[in-house]
Amino acid sequence: MASSTAETLGAQGERFDVEAFIDGRRIGGREVMMLVVCSLVLFIDGFDMYFFGKILPAIAHGLDAKPADMDVVIFWTYVGMAVGAFLMPPLADKVGRRPVLGLCALCFGVLSIMGAYAQTVTQMAVLRGVSGIFFSAMLPIGLALLSEMTPRRWRAGFMAMALVLFSAGNAASGVIAAWLLDLYGWQIGFWVGGVLGFVAVPVLMLIPESLAFRLARNPQDPKIPATIKLLDASAPISAGSTFQYGNRPPREKSGAGPLALLHKPYFLQTMILWVACFISLGNIALLTNWMATFFQELGGIPIQEFAVSAMISFIGGATGTLIMGFLMDRVNPYWLIAAFFLVEAVALFLLGQVPFSSGIFLGALIVWNFTQVGGQTGINNLATLSYPPEMRSSGIGWAGGWGRVAGIVLAPFAGAAALRMMLPLETIMTLIAFMAVAVAVLIVALGIFAPAFGPRAASRQ
Repeated sequence: MASSTAETLGAQGERFDVEAFIDGRRIGGREVMMLVVCSLVLFIDGFDMYFFGKILPAIAHGLDAKPADMDVVIFWTYVGMAVGAFLMPPLADKVGRRPVLGLCALCFGVLSIMGAYAQTVTQMAVLRGVSGIFFSAMLPIGLALLSEMTPRRWRAGFMAMALVLFSAGNAASGVIAAWLLDLYGWQIGFWVGGVLGFVAVPVLMLIPESLAFRLARNPQDPKIPATIKLLDASAPISAGSTFQYGNRPPREKSGAGPLALLHKPYFLQTMILWVACFISLGNIALLTNWMATFFQELGGIPIQEFAVSAMISFIGGATGTLIMGFLMDRVNPYWLIAAFFLVEAVALFLLGQVPFSSGIFLGALIVWNFTQVGGQTGINNLATLSYPPEMRSSGIGWAGGWGRVAGIVLAPFAGAAALRMMLPLETIMTLIAFMAVAVAVLIVALGIFAPAFGPRAASRQ
């Protein structure tokens, strides 16, 4: 198919449609390598985001503090993550996906290893805060790169597979809590995170920079034809070829940068996505950092036992991600995502009501992972596919950035306050369930009021 597409492009004369070239390719070694590398990036992000909460009581003990005293660490972590989400994706839209991903991986690798030597809560707060600037940007930039270099018919599926690896990073962090914590101490999580960051830097050299990015930045960039020839040596490119993306010529730069997200026709979808991400990712932040502690302190469940159940529930998260990726292009994505969040609310409610030792608890934990990870995958796909290439990293990054702001406002203090007030576990999980209901309502509103600017509309631009 790649050769026939190349011939079709050649018939158009000197104008070469980069989008048609990418969409016409079969899935081969280059596409698989792009998926593997971007998935590794998301795995690292998932590991570093989730391991801290799983071993928070052990880290607090090692720093001679109480679990509730770690709220300052969580606060500054999310401050850093918010800063990174707002600054790094626009930087990737300006200088490139690969170099910014490499910078993020290297910096958070160094900072993670430094975290293993922290002696006080304050030192840990500083290191996690600065580290958050870098690891929070890896998911939006990695998804933007993957979506821009994958044929359209495979795009949602490839993004879902990459997000499965993000969830796998969550599951891998459970290994730290379940089996390695007692052997090597709380420092092992930071060491593993640091090594993974170092591994990502040379691996990124195995994939090309996004063609959509290069074209949006400079249609005369000589690396555009070089990359096309690397992907398909038979592509009909002559010395006089000009490049475009889709049926439109390269856009004039407005100078608005990521603020273009707030211009017509994107304003309404942007605002709804931001609020939905604020609540959804705020919910995830709260549960990521405090769920194991809630069940240990209020339910009497050791963190090692809870970690084993959480690893089993990874099956639900991986399955939910893949099913969401498969269905998004086949059914109405807004109703699909809303349904996921409504079921998540039911699962969260049950987690606070049934005994930990019961099969119903494990089933609810699996369903919660299925719907939480699958639902957030759907939101991530909406945010990635709803914007053109010149603002794609910024679109998903800034949506995620408001989720990090929710982490600043909600995750540190709400969790610590619940512990200090000794709220019943049933009450806490019920309140958290209502947050999932709110996200479902917002996604329905997005489908009603802004469907013309969703992923299908963006793909036609």
